[in-house]
Amino acid sequence: MMLTNEICHLRAVDPEDLEYIYELENNPELWEFGHTITPYSKFTIREYLENAHRDIYEVKQLRLAICNLKKEIKGVVDLYDFDPFHKRAGVGIVISQESDRARGLATAALELIIEYSFKHLRLHQLYASISEDNTSSRRLFEKLRFRESGIKKDWIATETTYKNEHLYQLINEK
Repeated sequence: MMLTNEICHLRAVDPEDLEYIYELENNPELWEFGHTITPYSKFTIREYLENAHRDIYEVKQLRLAICNLKKEIKGVVDLYDFDPFHKRAGVGIVISQESDRARGLATAALELIIEYSFKHLRLHQLYASISEDNTSSRRLFEKLRFRESGIKKDWIATETTYKNEHLYQLINEK
């Protein structure tokens, strides 16, 4: 099955993506979104990539590379906390370079992962947790019919304060 549309395609991450994933995971500007505070070693990322082929039902997560039509990797989309019993998963997305944002890649990639999740994994719902000040992500998810269903107060600690995190859900009505 090909996960592709007129703007991008999604593919499994593989060992050749080591440098890209290493740079992405070790970018402190993105750590808040992934709820991490420490860098990853190339060894750890290499091990992850060597095992990335494992089945989502086994490891409960899936990371796909977002590639433009020239087959250049521009970001990643993740399914995490995959729960086949309750038929749900969390979804996260990042386009790594500012210059690649606001060009439709995230929308196109999210549309593909939604279709894959509902049609092939037969999920009932997807959810996303988004910081209150990440307005571009909130707009993206709202544009694709995710609805805000709650707010986690003071959920994210910053150097000086706490931020709320908004919970969004997309329920498959079919």
